[in-house]
This record gives sequence, C-alpha cells and structure tokens, in this order.
Amino acid sequence: MQEIFKKLDLLDYIDSFSKLLAREKSIIMEGDINLHYRLINELSHFDFKEPSKLTNLDNALLLIQKQGILKIYEIYEFIKIIDYFNYLKKFTFEGKLQEWMDKIIIPPEITNICDYFDDKSKLKTGVNEEYDAISEAIYRNKQEIKQNLYKTINSSKLRAYLVDSQIHYINQEECILVRGGFNHVLKASVLDRSNSGFFYVLPHSVSSLKQKQSNLINKQEEILLKICKEISSLFEKNLLFLKFINKEFDRFDHYQARLFFAKAGDKNFILPNKNNKNRLVEFKHPALHEPKPITIDFSKSVVMITGVNAGGKTMMLKSILSAVLLSKYLLPYNANQKTQIGTFKNINAVLDDPQSVKNDISTFAGRMVEFSKLFSSKSAIVGVDEIELGTDSDEAASLFKVIIEELIEKDIKIIITTHHKRLASLMAANEKVELVAALYDEENRRPTYEFLQGTIGKSYAFETASRYGIPHNVIKKARKVYGEDKDKLNELIERSSALEIEYKRKLENLQNEIDEYDRLNKNLKEQKESLDELIFEEKSKLEREYTDARDEAKKAIKAKVAQGHQHLNIAHAKAKSIKTQKVQEPEENLKVGDRVKYRSSKGEIISIKGKKAFIENDAGMKMQVLLSDLRRSGNLPKIKPKVKSTVTIQKPDSGHVKLDLHGQRADEAIENLDKFISDALIAGFDEVMVFHGIGTGKLARAVKEFLDKHPKVKSYSDAHPSQGGFGAKVIKL
Repeated sequence: MQEIFKKLDLLDYIDSFSKLLAREKSIIMEGDINLHYRLINELSHFDFKEPSKLTNLDNALLLIQKQGILKIYEIYEFIKIIDYFNYLKKFTFEGKLQEWMDKIIIPPEITNICDYFDDKSKLKTGVNEEYDAISEAIYRNKQEIKQNLYKTINSSKLRAYLVDSQIHYINQEECILVRGGFNHVLKASVLDRSNSGFFYVLPHSVSSLKQKQSNLINKQEEILLKICKEISSLFEKNLLFLKFINKEFDRFDHYQARLFFAKAGDKNFILPNKNNKNRLVEFKHPALHEPKPITIDFSKSVVMITGVNAGGKTMMLKSILSAVLLSKYLLPYNANQKTQIGTFKNINAVLDDPQSVKNDISTFAGRMVEFSKLFSSKSAIVGVDEIELGTDSDEAASLFKVIIEELIEKDIKIIITTHHKRLASLMAANEKVELVAALYDEENRRPTYEFLQGTIGKSYAFETASRYGIPHNVIKKARKVYGEDKDKLNELIERSSALEIEYKRKLENLQNEIDEYDRLNKNLKEQKESLDELIFEEKSKLEREYTDARDEAKKAIKAKVAQGHQHLNIAHAKAKSIKTQKVQEPEENLKVGDRVKYRSSKGEIISIKGKKAFIENDAGMKMQVLLSDLRRSGNLPKIKPKVKSTVTIQKPDSGHVKLDLHGQRADEAIENLDKFISDALIAGFDEVMVFHGIGTGKLARAVKEFLDKHPKVKSYSDAHPSQGGFGAKVIKL
C-alpha cells in the first residue's frame, strides 16, 4: 500500500488523514463499500465530538482470553470505547445508522464499570472504601512531607547553607538544595549534585514520612490489583461483546476520520460505480500547491496522453490513478461531485525506471517484467509513464500496440504517457483508445497544463530547451540536424490522426441518424397498423348497426306496409356496396424468416408455398395462411417471465364450427383442414366438426392420419348418425 501511495505522491495526504483516526490502523475498511458510504452520509448530518485517542487492544483481549489480569490503564481504554458509544446512543439517528446503533447492546454490568472512573482514568471516590481510606492517608502524608520540608527550609540554623528556598524534585523525590557543610546543622541523605557543586538532600526527618508514603502506595497498589482482577474476570465473561465493540469502534473511527477529513478541505466522497463510466471533473491532486483542476473522460479502455514536455502528462496520469485509489478506499478528495469512477480490483503504477544493477536488469527488461504481470490481472487499471522507455521507439511502438490490444481484450484499463507519435498514430484508429494532448502556449512558449481530448500533441522539445536556458545557437543547430522533412512528417502524422478521428466521429453520427430513422419508420408502421384496426372496427360497427336497422325495417314492413319491400331492396343493395375491408397495402417480397402480423397475432414465416405461407406465432403455434393476409412486423417478440396462469376458453353460443371437404382432393382437403384448425384455435373454439364423406375412404383416411399427427388435437370421434355418422368427425382441440 505504501508503495503505490508513494508512486502517486499521496503519502502526505494519507498521513494527514491517519492523524484523524483515534488509533493507528490500516486505512482500508472491510465490508460493503455502499453500506459504508450510506452510513457516512447519514452521520454527516450530525455534529458529534471526535473520540479520544486510544491504544490497540488486541493484546489486552488476548490476555483476557487467557484469564490474565489487565492493568488499570488497559481497563480504562475499554471504558473510553464504551463511554463513547453511550454518548452516540443519545443521538436520534435514523435509517441504517439507527439500525447499527440498535445492534450495539452494552451489558448493564459493563456500564456499571464505566462509573468507576473519572475522565482522568482515576477511580472515583466511593467505588472501594478501603482504597478511598488509603488515598486519603497518602494525601495527608504528602501534606506532612511538604510541611516538614518547608519547616526545614525556614530553620534559622540552615539558612546560611540554603541555595534557594524552593522544593526540588530529583528522581521523583522532594528535596532541598544546600551548600557544602550542611551536615553540621542538618542530618540528611544526599540524592544528587547540581552542576554548580551544590547538594540535593533529603532530611532524615522526612525519610520516615517517605517510607510511610511508600508503604501506603504499596497497599493502594494491592487494592487496585484486587479491583483490576474483579474487572478482568467480568470482562472475561463478556469477552465476545468486548471483541465486538472493539471492532465496531474501529468501524466508526473510519467513518468519523473520513467525515472530519472531508470537512477540513471541502472534499467530496466519490463512490465507485459499476457502469464503466470514468470521468474526472475538476480534480485537484493533493500534492500540488494551487493546482489547475483537471477534467478528463477516461471511460475508454486506453487513454494515451501525448504532447509537450513538462506539460503535466505524468501528473495527469497520477491524478487519474489517485482518484481511482482514493475512491476505492472511500477517502474524500477535491473533485466535483459529478466525477464518476469505476470499480477496479487492482491498481498498478509503472512509473519509475526499473533498471537495477543489483538484479542485473535493464530498463526495458524491467518494463517487460512489469507488463508480463498484467496478463494475469483482472479488473485492473494500470498507469504507464513514458511507455517506450529504454528501447527504440519505433520497435517499441509495434510491440506495445499488440500488447495493449491484448490487454484490452482482458478488460484492463491502461493510462499511458508518451513523447513519441508513432504508437499514438498506430492506436488512433482503435475505437477503444482515447487520445489526449497536453496543450502548449506557443506565443509565450510555456505549457498551459491543460489537455485536449481526441488528438495527438506535439512535444515542443526545442521550445522547452530554449525556455530552460539552452543557448539559441545550439537549438538552431539541433533543428537543422533534426531536419525539415522529419518535422513535416510529424505534422502529417498529427494531421492524419486528427482527420481519422474526425472521420470516425462523422460515421458514428451518421449511424446514429440511420438508427433514428429506422426507429421512426417502425413507429410509423405500428401507428398505421393501429389506425387500420381502428377503421376496420368502426366500419364493422356501422355495418352491424345497419343490419340491425334493416331487420327492424323488415319487421315493420311485414306488419304494416307491403310496398316497403321495394325500399328495403334498395337499402340492401347499398349495404352490399359498402362491404367492410381493411385499409392496407399489399406486402411484397415476404421471405422465410421475416417477422409478420396475421390478424392480432405476430410471428415469423417458416416456409412459403405458392400464395400461402406457414407461420409460427410468438405463442409457439404454427398455422397456414394466405400471403395476402400477412403484414410486416418489425417488433421483436416480448420476452415475458414464466408465470403460472389459467386460461378459460368459452364455447361459442352458435354451436359447432363446421368444415365441408366433400369433392376435394386429399392434398387440397388436408391443406384446408390445417388452415381451418389454425383459425379455430385463434378464435378460441375447443370443438369443431369436419365433413369428409365416405366414398372410396381415401379422403377419410387422409383426414385421420392428419388428425393423429396434429399437436393441438386432443381427440376426435365419428359424428352422431344425425350429423353425418362415419362421414364426419367431431374434433376436440
């Protein structure tokens, strides 16, 4: 982790964040990043105090597990955690935050232990009477020592030997500072000598009090040990809870540190997405002082950054990788909230010269070692600075073109910087490659630290050399050696790449227009079909209304006026002249595989025979229909989820549907029978009747064979003698 942070110039940034953690730990949060993001967002709406600094308690938990006795300061570290969660539980949280806090149930006996200590980790008065008595005795003894020392200092006999009238602390002992010869007036033990040759002494009259003090402190330690043993025993019974709350505190510690870090610099949290959208918006690298905000779309598989030297190409590469890395660990940074970062498992930075005398490896060989590792990576993003480093640029361009294309197939995103145009020109035609050029202010001969997507940039090597102090005559000679032809060639490469990119964009726009036209054309066809259906329904309605009126007129004529027959005949003739027909245009060039519409059913043509076609509708039913009855349908069948359903088909009130095959050839009769059954199925009939006659028996046999093979025929039987007997069949569908 430290290595990648160092390569991306993020060490200071991470150190600044780590100082906000209550205790030292890895910056990585385990668990669901989406849940972490939601909890941090909910927590951001509350003002809460930051937790106290804590030590790592892994060893303390291990000691409890082994039935050991904790020190008082170790116990207090647990108390600080529990006190802080009790403080958090006083807030009126909502949503996931409240659910989390509800899961943290602190046992009452642990809460009682919290009342043992004050905010300075000292036992409160009243916890243990014996401990309180010893503490009071120690306090009184200290006062006696202090009074005795002041009495000695104020003694007239000692005044001539005193260096000052202060009480000094040497080796944690109170003493006084005296000159040589003090032993004539004071019995005391020498503790130390000052740089000036004076003596730090402890009067014998205080020594007895000191001994008493030591005995009291030892007694206090014995009582404290007893209390620690009782608390450690209680902690052992609640070991699982202590492990749980210790882990949950680390989780909250991650949240609070990130929130305070975000507020400190007006930073944003950018949650990684899974829609492969990658776009930096106004990103500011934390290592730069007053940096220019960077905006770049790096959604394509490869981003190739070319152009001016010292123009910010490497920092652009580092900025992209830094944003990905910080988003991966949900660390806030300076960028617009519109920034989008994808999800990557691995982040690699190939930035340094890998040459090593110790390992006997060249620059180019080192680069090959690093690239070879990428072929086994998955869901990774890698940044490569100066990709042709260490070898001939023309050879490297051909090699890296193939390597990059192979890595693209492995779904690896690559950010590249290069000074050479050959590799950029080779990759320009690939639709998965984004070219980015560092811009240069030619008038002022300075890089702008701005970037333009979709083009190859110039290196401006001579201009850069001039800006940094190389003599003008040296640069002039270098230009001559370089040659005008080479310069023109580079310009042609840049221009041809730009034209190729522009051509691709125009083709893409044209294809979008074609797709839009096809979509509109399909919509118009669907609208026409809907209008045809509407017109057909309206005409049918008018025809029914006319028929009903005519029937009523007949009844009136029979009852009253005989001469009305003449008018009725005229009306009947007019009705025939307005027979209902669908408004439709004949479809031409229908072929096998076309999607078509037959009445209210849609399907696909399976075969065509003369003027008839076999189609299979979207429900899986096959039928034979006339080609003239078919219309094109551009809509694909809707894929519906499989659900359990019950379909009830009501038998028509008019009785059986009948088909008469008398006088027809066997093949003609079977063809008509197939269409008849298909129409009956669409209409919803569950029983039909077919008349085939007896005759020679050839037609009857053909009908039976067809019915035996038809997948939708449940059963069939001879008709009742009154309805045709052996010469007819009743078919159940």
